[in-house]
Amino acid sequence: MSDLETYRQKAAAWLESVAPRYNAKVRYGLSETENLALGRAYLKERFDAGFAGINWPVEFGGQGLGHLEKVAFEAEELKHGMPTVFFGISLGMPVPVLMKFCQDHAFVRERVLKALKGEEIWCQLFSEPAAGSDLAGLRLRAEQDGNGWKLNGQKLWTSWAHYADYGVIVARTDPTVQKHKGLTYFWVNMKAPGVTVRPVRLAAGDSHVNEVFFDDVRVEDTQRMSPVGGGFGVAMATLMIERYVATDSGGFGPKLDHFVEVARKAVINGKPAIEDGRIRQQLARNYAMRSGLESITARAMLMMQAGMEPGPEGSLNKLVSVRSRQKLSELAIDLMGTAGLTFDEHASHSDDWAMSWISAPTGRIAGGADEMLLNTIAEKILGLPQDYRPDKGVAFNQIPA
Repeated sequence: MSDLETYRQKAAAWLESVAPRYNAKVRYGLSETENLALGRAYLKERFDAGFAGINWPVEFGGQGLGHLEKVAFEAEELKHGMPTVFFGISLGMPVPVLMKFCQDHAFVRERVLKALKGEEIWCQLFSEPAAGSDLAGLRLRAEQDGNGWKLNGQKLWTSWAHYADYGVIVARTDPTVQKHKGLTYFWVNMKAPGVTVRPVRLAAGDSHVNEVFFDDVRVEDTQRMSPVGGGFGVAMATLMIERYVATDSGGFGPKLDHFVEVARKAVINGKPAIEDGRIRQQLARNYAMRSGLESITARAMLMMQAGMEPGPEGSLNKLVSVRSRQKLSELAIDLMGTAGLTFDEHASHSDDWAMSWISAPTGRIAGGADEMLLNTIAEKILGLPQDYRPDKGVAFNQIPA
């Protein structure tokens, strides 16, 4: 038996032992606050058992193992529907970026340990009412104030900001230069004076995203995570991670096994739908696609472990995974007939076809809209010429608003 298989069996046994306290059946019908408390308890127990930060450095409280062990554990964890949704963004993007770019080692270690134990949550403050797909068009200002900065402006679509203790944020520090060059990256205390968080209700019925207002919010220069004017590069590193995380955190929607179950029960022309060539073709295409994207993700994670930057292939991951999820969810709903119209706002897009379908448009916007990802794929992967940009080479404050 390989070391990886031994590790998988150890993880599976531990998850089986704790699942009766935390799984989806236990949580069904609980309030969001109750689910969050359960999630914090689960993360603490996961940390104590040695399954937190599996491929993170030991110096920051991780296990120092590889990406394969991480994937093996998460595959087993996914089977039980554990209460990790509140912490997915926190542990998937802001905290890894903090480990890479923040220079205060003692601060980083404390924050990472608390995040791994579920004691603290981080959010990512990028999108704005007039900027998101075009992140470099953001308008939230950071103006120098003594030996620090003051933040003024608004962010939008910030997941779990209402529970977040800290966040990473990109702000405009110089409007007189080209838009990509006037940005700076900070971390911010979400409990600081002047921070206001207001939930936004989505079509699927949940309110996990928020609009966040900053009114003279003070940040010290030690909270700066990029050179002044060099924030766009750190933001892109964050987004590249997000685009790989899209598939790891349920971007595909329900597992293909669930689709097979639907196809076996549904009937087409008097026979089980699973026997129809068109249905089998969709299964084969989705299996091949998921396997290919998982391989791209595995390679990217190995690159990051080796200290390299994740590549633009993350745009391909995110674009294809969420698009295919929307199409396959629609097909599953069609096969289910009237039963497919049943909607449960407490269900997860990872195990419910209706929720997967209705929440897919949100997924196609978060982390970069389809159109932006297509541009990235065309330019960075295929080497095609860049789209015409009338704002290229123009100072930000000279671009018509």
